[in-house]
Amino acid sequence: MKNKIARREFLKTVGAGALAGAGLGTGAPLARAASVGGIKNISDKKPRLLSSCCAYSYRELLSTGKMSYEDLILKAVELGLDAVDMTVYYFKSTNPGYLDSLRNLAYRNAVAFSGAACNATMVKTDAAARAEVLVQIKKWVDAADRLGASHLRIFAGDLPAGVTTQQAIDWSVETMKAGCDYSAEKGITLGIEDHGNITSSANACLEIMERVNSPYAGINLDITHFTATPAQDAYAQIAACMPYATVSHIRDHWDDSKPGDSKPVDMERVWRLYAEAGHKGYMAVEYSPEETGEPAITGAPKLIAKTIELCRKYSSV
Repeated sequence: MKNKIARREFLKTVGAGALAGAGLGTGAPLARAASVGGIKNISDKKPRLLSSCCAYSYRELLSTGKMSYEDLILKAVELGLDAVDMTVYYFKSTNPGYLDSLRNLAYRNAVAFSGAACNATMVKTDAAARAEVLVQIKKWVDAADRLGASHLRIFAGDLPAGVTTQQAIDWSVETMKAGCDYSAEKGITLGIEDHGNITSSANACLEIMERVNSPYAGINLDITHFTATPAQDAYAQIAACMPYATVSHIRDHWDDSKPGDSKPVDMERVWRLYAEAGHKGYMAVEYSPEETGEPAITGAPKLIAKTIELCRKYSSV
């Protein structure tokens, strides 16, 4: 396998402090992550942590027409964000003129696109269905390219009845490898999000990365989606996946939080993991009003402000 790095080189990249802070020993995720190369050529240990916001944070407004993507770009300026992440569900169209206008508006306001996000799900029992998913991925790679975004989020998907986890991983590898072959031609990285089912485990995410084995493959790392086990808490799994992290999705409550039953994330601890690893990437807020009971129009800016504060504290820029 190409681009392997020795375990000691991984430890240099992540940093002993990061591993200790994560509570990560020499278990499977570390052993696996230590044996493979990351997706990026990291020039030094200086972290570059930039703020972004997923359009999905404002989904209620975008889906009802109360907010447009033009509004979102200007909202990013108002809130002091470095970038926005463009969830494709809310595009008016994929016509070149529309995407070009968004790209131009973002440029004129010095707002970057940290990426685009589609809902292509690769775990399909039928080969023809998997082929159709690849068609979808290529479509959204083309749209991201036109938009000027260098990253596209994809999913593994739900585990169908009667399907083993290994089968699901195999299908994900098959489709993602083909997708990366295509996206590489346009310089676009595909990031599989840890989003339940097979990707709720760092082990599965890392196996997919090993087998896809492409510099254009990565993990769209949602810090709240890993399922903790007695051997590996969520922080340990975040650290294990760090060498492959692309865009990171930021929420401040774990998945099973509800209004009145808050289970907060230790945000300082998470940022220390990123900083000690020398990570370079966008920290994209994905606000969930279901967890807080507060609508996005007032709740999202609070999480964005906290994210910007932490980026400034732990980033070298």
